[in-house]
Amino acid sequence: MLFTGGTSGIGLGLALRFAEAGNTVIVAGRRKELLDRIVAEHPGISALQLDVADPASIAAAYETVRRDHPQLDVLVTMAGIMQPEDLRDPGHLAVAEATVTTNLLGPIRTVNAFLPLLLSQDDATIATVSSGLAFVPLPATPTYNATKAAIHSWTESLRVQLAGSSVQVVELVPPAVRTDLMPGHADDESAMPLEEYLTETFNILQSQPDVREVLVDRVRFLRFAEVEGRYDDVLALLSGRAS
Repeated sequence: MLFTGGTSGIGLGLALRFAEAGNTVIVAGRRKELLDRIVAEHPGISALQLDVADPASIAAAYETVRRDHPQLDVLVTMAGIMQPEDLRDPGHLAVAEATVTTNLLGPIRTVNAFLPLLLSQDDATIATVSSGLAFVPLPATPTYNATKAAIHSWTESLRVQLAGSSVQVVELVPPAVRTDLMPGHADDESAMPLEEYLTETFNILQSQPDVREVLVDRVRFLRFAEVEGRYDDVLALLSGRAS
């Protein structure tokens, strides 16, 4: 199992859960010092330096995995960034471009690189990561929301195109979770505690092998807001939040 964005938060948490369950796990991220620490603290886990914003880094990572882990059968595209933007400020464009590069092009490029290896396995899985904000946006983080909505749509198409192949496509749809994705989120009492999210998600993945969307109870408020006729009210609620 390869987890991009696996050095912290949900990515690291799920990687550890699966490693404890007996899976071979590789965590990937940009910062070598974090990777070295994870390997030292968790014997049996492998590490891979990878910057999903850099196509050359993705290509190099693929060659390393193909050589050292030719039986790789699970790819989890967890890497992502989330930053507030004021769309009236022309300076927001740099944030928008970085967010699109990491959150949208990153998973697309990573899946593109690793798909041939995954298709060569008898049974494999690609897990993408969208967000409850793909379904109702948090106006303070417009490009983040947009990339997650795009990931949801792209994942739907990927699943259809891979139907009949050996590769299953799963979409993780987290709610707000107490991580360091944005400053202050780790202490946000309105967000779901990380360990609770990990436990519920891990249990869904273990008990529902054919699941398409991994929806913990806390995210259903966002995921089904439109179909249940609550969209405008939920958007108004999120519009009052600075981040």
